[in-house]
Amino acid sequence: MVDVSEALIPKHGGYRKLKSFQLAELVYDVTARFCDRFIDRCSRTHDQMVQAARSGVQNIAEGSQASGTSKKMELKLTNVARASLEELRRDYEDFLRQQGLEIWPAGDSRRAALIARRPKTADEVAVWVKEQGGQGGLGGQNGYSGQGGRGGHSGHETESNRSTLSIAGTAANAALTLIVVAKSLLGRQLEAQAAAFEQEGGFTERLHRVRAERRRNPN
Repeated sequence: MVDVSEALIPKHGGYRKLKSFQLAELVYDVTARFCDRFIDRCSRTHDQMVQAARSGVQNIAEGSQASGTSKKMELKLTNVARASLEELRRDYEDFLRQQGLEIWPAGDSRRAALIARRPKTADEVAVWVKEQGGQGGLGGQNGYSGQGGRGGHSGHETESNRSTLSIAGTAANAALTLIVVAKSLLGRQLEAQAAAFEQEGGFTERLHRVRAERRRNPN
């Protein structure tokens, strides 16, 4: 006889072990620091970027929890997470373009170097940014501690302004690199979820199978 409770509600959750969640969470932490340093805290862009980053994390977690009773909802929320990260990617690219800063191409060696570093925390990303871009970094223990957002630069181009812009460019490109990897992981996750849903069905199909098994084995 089948274990009905286990068959009907399969194991679910466990999102903290997902590489996509871990990386999306890192993107969120990095974005919060980036926005506090380089984006005016009173601007709509600041809030939108932080919220898009948060949405990427939260929807992965919510989708993982929902998977126990709704594979369809899991698919939907995972896709929302990926879409939120795409929105965030566009915001970083807009920042770089509007500041006249370089967007690293896909094959840039700096992207490969950051991926190879496999940073786990925003502090580790800050150290890498500092190594690449000189003084400053992203803040926190190893860099800039934050004194309110800075949206853009003045017409008086000082050495300090140029240094800050250089750091901003490196930090934004680092975030873009992490976002691209996170989106790639979510793409694979969506493919696996879709295949599982196609082969196994969702809650309704499991309920039908469990009831059928009950009828065949009433005891």
